[in-house]
Amino acid sequence: MPVSTLAEARTIEFHGLTARPIAVPSRGTSELAIWHLEVGPGVRGEEHTVDREEVFVVRTGRLSGTLGGEPCEAGPGDALIVPPGVPFSLGNDGSESAQVLVCTSAGVQASLNGQTVVPPWSE
Repeated sequence: MPVSTLAEARTIEFHGLTARPIAVPSRGTSELAIWHLEVGPGVRGEEHTVDREEVFVVRTGRLSGTLGGEPCEAGPGDALIVPPGVPFSLGNDGSESAQVLVCTSAGVQASLNGQTVVPPWSE
């Protein structure tokens, strides 16, 4: 059974976010993409959509933002479920970093500011 450790995951930093791919195609998966995400205090992501369902499981701290134009918030143990094609933005209004596990399908693509992008932490 292959083991993909967080300790060996590469670190990708992007606008106050730190992503570490755990189980993604480049590390052996064929259907799923799972990464550890750290969202620093005061960080606010841009609104975007994804073409596959995406689930954010909060381990510590809090996430807040909008999902489909409605406010949303998730704390430790909560799962924020983002359907494909629904605009959303997430951030951290708290004073401590949020530690989050993100799960989606391999090959996920995002649409941001009219451009299609493949998140580098999902490959």
